[in-house]
Amino acid sequence: MPDKQIQPPRPPVTKANKIGNIIVMMLILLFVFSAIFYYTQSGEEPQELSYSEFMQYLRDNKIDTINSSPISGDINREAVSLEGTFIVVNEGDPGYPFNRSGQRYYLDVPLVFLDTIVNLADQSDNVASYQHARGATYSFWNILFILLPIILIIVFISFFMRSSGGNNRAFDFGKSRAKMNRSKTTTFKNVAGVDEEKEELSEIIDFLKDPKKYMNLGARIPKGVLLVGPPGTGKTLLARAVAGEAEVPFYSISGSDFVEMFVGVGASRVRDMFKTAKQTTPCIIFIDEIDAVGRQRGTGLGGGHDEREQTLNQLLVEMDGFGPNSGIIVMAATNRADVLDPALLRPGRFDRQITINRPDVKGRQEILKVHARNKKIHNSVTFEEIARRTPGFTGADLENLLNEAALLAARENKSSIRLYHIDEAVDRVMMGPAKKSRVFSKRERDFIAHHEAGHAVLGIKLDNANIVHKVTIIPRGQAGGYNLMLPEEEESFLMTRKALIDQITGLLGGRVAEEIVFNEVSTGAHNDFQRATEIARAMVTEYGMSSLGPIQYEKRSGSVFLGRDYASEKAFSDTVALEIDNEVRKIINESYDKAKKTLTENLDLLKRIAEILLEVETLTREDIIEITETGTLEWWEKKKAKKAEKLEAKPTEA
Repeated sequence: MPDKQIQPPRPPVTKANKIGNIIVMMLILLFVFSAIFYYTQSGEEPQELSYSEFMQYLRDNKIDTINSSPISGDINREAVSLEGTFIVVNEGDPGYPFNRSGQRYYLDVPLVFLDTIVNLADQSDNVASYQHARGATYSFWNILFILLPIILIIVFISFFMRSSGGNNRAFDFGKSRAKMNRSKTTTFKNVAGVDEEKEELSEIIDFLKDPKKYMNLGARIPKGVLLVGPPGTGKTLLARAVAGEAEVPFYSISGSDFVEMFVGVGASRVRDMFKTAKQTTPCIIFIDEIDAVGRQRGTGLGGGHDEREQTLNQLLVEMDGFGPNSGIIVMAATNRADVLDPALLRPGRFDRQITINRPDVKGRQEILKVHARNKKIHNSVTFEEIARRTPGFTGADLENLLNEAALLAARENKSSIRLYHIDEAVDRVMMGPAKKSRVFSKRERDFIAHHEAGHAVLGIKLDNANIVHKVTIIPRGQAGGYNLMLPEEEESFLMTRKALIDQITGLLGGRVAEEIVFNEVSTGAHNDFQRATEIARAMVTEYGMSSLGPIQYEKRSGSVFLGRDYASEKAFSDTVALEIDNEVRKIINESYDKAKKTLTENLDLLKRIAEILLEVETLTREDIIEITETGTLEWWEKKKAKKAEKLEAKPTEA
């Protein structure tokens, strides 16, 4: 069942509605035809006469009809309005003001002259009729043209309101924007790589199915569950799966839907959301990106944000205020839990926080199986191998990876997705598409090949350095070359000082190789220096792996939260800052010397890898190991031999 807005449903189009539409159209056509008829019959504009002209026409027996009526607005009734028509004459008769039949006239005369006009009209045989009204006179057409526009406006408004089903957003500005979903399309079968998180949420599902079991024991189920994790880790998907497993209504809304320009609208929407949810208990309310409305109060620079703070206050009251909300469980997701208001995180509101991290190798393998259900994967492809090549990928990244691989396979008109499609998709997701049209000079290609070969050699020779699983000199994104460096172990949560030094050494291998071979350096090591410096500074300021001792001088924080982090001061003096810089420089120099020594001892291997890389452009980990052990590549040698045979055979055939 698709999502629907929590508002009165739009009424279906029935036979009565069609009849109403026909009636409205008939009224509009009646008004149009009446106007055409009225103005057609009215002829030309009436001729305004003076009193003397009128009396002269009356004495000459040229007046046909006379209608007198009080002048509108004349309080003292001292004058009357005369209007009528001239006698019917033949075209071309002289002596008449207009040579047309029934030409109209009008004039205003003092009331004292009315008796004289009446006497003359009675004596004249040509005056067909004379009428005098004591009040204002209105003809049928006058009344029609006064009332009909009013009736049409009322009918049109009624028709518009009925056709919109009463769903006018102007009248429900403070209503909740939450969408309800009762379907069971998403369950735990659609979520992989979060086994521990699913176990934490299983008791909430059990409570929604059988709340009496917990109430009899006096247990209080958590009122709120906060899902915290990086973007793309499946927080929203997990919340939908909980609702699907519990088979209860699921209300979903974004935190930004509460915040409006007008103060008080957000709080009104919160009240309406919980009021609607109470009617369908037990149920789940899911607020995505709750940090948009749940940020810490009183942290604005130069003032607060009244609308957001009032909305947050109302949310706090609804979750654990004066009125209980039994049967309603609030779930929320955010990747900035550090900026949330402390009152929102206290027990009784969001009792439980579940952190969803990036999946490990086993988790990535399970996620790939879920996303590969509707895709045709070749039998030679193993998900375990793909999982090893994608460290740090989230569930959304892996879904995008398989989609890119499917697009590549479809582009080649293949019947299934093969391993090289997935390998190319990994490169596309991480670095962008290959730019084969970019032209490099021979010297630039030599620099890039030896740079990447330096990383490869150090990855092989150092015990704790990241292994180069793939190296290529095909440019991608802003990089002239690209190497995929992964740790030897599948996943590591603890790093020793020696392992970190070896990682920094491996990152510096590209610059060192350029210096050894060409006695010159290039700008290709820009990103390597950035990553190496980050590791070295963290060793000094966070991990206590330097002569400054086990002291944490800095702490890692995400984006700066204005009002809290803007005015924060550093916790060390300028002297200590100088010592930190010296220690970072010492670690970098130590790793640089180690890389230089290792590459100098393996200079022949470095040049050999660079030479083959210039020919084949891309090497895998297996290729690098084969070159290290045998000094060549078997498949590359066979390819060279076939090419040479073809070149030798051409002159013979001629």
